[in-house]
Amino acid sequence: MSDVQVDETLDCKGMLCPLPIVKLSKTFKALDSGKVVLLLATDPGSEPDIAAWEKRTKNQVLQKDKEGDVFKFWIKKTA
Repeated sequence: MSDVQVDETLDCKGMLCPLPIVKLSKTFKALDSGKVVLLLATDPGSEPDIAAWEKRTKNQVLQKDKEGDVFKFWIKKTA
């Protein structure tokens, strides 16, 4: 459990690459700077995908966690 304030939750469980990144990118286009999205994913490829996306877009992964088979990423829009 995180104490990070979440502005929007993006449930991408059951989706395979590249869908979580596509949905995240689309969500971030409409998001104000400083807002935080909680991305939920079950694809193990989401970890390296999110890391690459973070580096490319300059947005910030505040925290990541894994609960069972669900990966959780708290991502702040900074760019």
